[in-house]
Amino acid sequence: MVPQRISSMFANPEIGKQVVVKGWVRTRRDSKQVSFVALNDGSTVNNMQIVVDAGKVSEDVMKRITTGACLSVKGQLVASQGKGQTVEVQAESIEILGDADATFPLQKKGHTWEYLREVAHLRPRATTFGAVFRIRNQMAFAIHKFFHDKGFVYFHTPLITGSDCEGAGQMFQVTTLDLQNLPKNEEGKVDYTQDFFGVPTSLTVSGQLEGELAATALGQIYTFGPTFRAERSNTPRHLAEFWMIEPEMAFYDIVDNMDLAEEFIKFCVQWALDHCMEDLEFLNKMIDKELIESLKFVTSHDFVRLPYTEGIKILEEAVAKGRKFEFPVFWGCDLASEHERYLVEEHFKKPVILTDYPKEIKAFYMKQNEDGKTVRAMDVLFPRIGEIIGGSEREADYGKLMQRIEELNIPMKDMWWYLDTRKYGSCPHSGFGLGFERLILFVTGMANIRDVIPFPRTPGHAEF
Repeated sequence: MVPQRISSMFANPEIGKQVVVKGWVRTRRDSKQVSFVALNDGSTVNNMQIVVDAGKVSEDVMKRITTGACLSVKGQLVASQGKGQTVEVQAESIEILGDADATFPLQKKGHTWEYLREVAHLRPRATTFGAVFRIRNQMAFAIHKFFHDKGFVYFHTPLITGSDCEGAGQMFQVTTLDLQNLPKNEEGKVDYTQDFFGVPTSLTVSGQLEGELAATALGQIYTFGPTFRAERSNTPRHLAEFWMIEPEMAFYDIVDNMDLAEEFIKFCVQWALDHCMEDLEFLNKMIDKELIESLKFVTSHDFVRLPYTEGIKILEEAVAKGRKFEFPVFWGCDLASEHERYLVEEHFKKPVILTDYPKEIKAFYMKQNEDGKTVRAMDVLFPRIGEIIGGSEREADYGKLMQRIEELNIPMKDMWWYLDTRKYGSCPHSGFGLGFERLILFVTGMANIRDVIPFPRTPGHAEF
């Protein structure tokens, strides 16, 4: 018999109905005449209270009802007599589907985030992580819905690539060669002609370049998939494996791009408010008491649009008035998170879209402005997070793009196919990338990016 989900029992309670509830024991407390078991099936942040009258269930079964055990309960759904729940199940019979011994790691006590990462195979059962992962699910659905409703094509870009989109070189190499016996060519270098693809390949850091190709054929596309970066960073904002959403749009200029980015992020946040309120209220109580207020603030305010040069002036004025930053502020610097958050949280007190960055600190594919010094880049900056979206109008001019590739010494053998789109019917186009985990950080109020992805991949950690 397929059990009814606990979430639906709370949403549409049918008092007096015979039900079957299956889930995992969160807690158990006993008195002389009755036992109370809190059962959760993952569908809601709330537990279903199972009331077991003394003598109703055999003593052997009752001994096995411990934290972490998996049960199937048959009984009657009744109005609750106690506080904390509207309905409960008066148990008639209980079957133990899976025992949990005393070493079960998630006992009823406080656990540190670090400890929970060590038991990531079990932490989805923790109340906080159940809430986070249900919200993550809703955000993924919202993203697909937003682009689908606008007529965008969901386009799959390769995970294995021979090019480095970002030019940073921090990529995970993919090979089938025997690392204990690498073949060498006449120059004494690794002979990649004997590798699976015949050339050096890596896991992708972005699907953008391939996404641009699709946009120049299909008009408006988006990607949504895992990306990888071999950056040895242990900050609360970085992962080695993370998910990216990257729309690319033919015939969009930088203003169109900013409009779409703002509409998109507001849609996602509003979706969370509309469809995840139960989990948000739990996180608002337990993690961040200003969470729901900050989400509503984002949806109800226009984003500030600020040129990078003006942003630098604001930061320099703050320094002149005594504001201390860890990293220096000057025209041409790549803004640190502390700079971005100052603009958002302290100066404007609303999200900011920063535009027109110096070309030296941005990628080769960004369209150059007439001043020859800046490019039509745009970064969406959020409270607590800093940069949550990065994008630009793309350089559509073959000559300018070629010149920039040569200036940065990017190997032409990796770029010929990308340059072809500027030779055969080039058009104005734009796009941006949203780090999915950074969106989840903001929506859930969690502090560390490792706690919004089921199995975080970071330096030295690839368990589970």
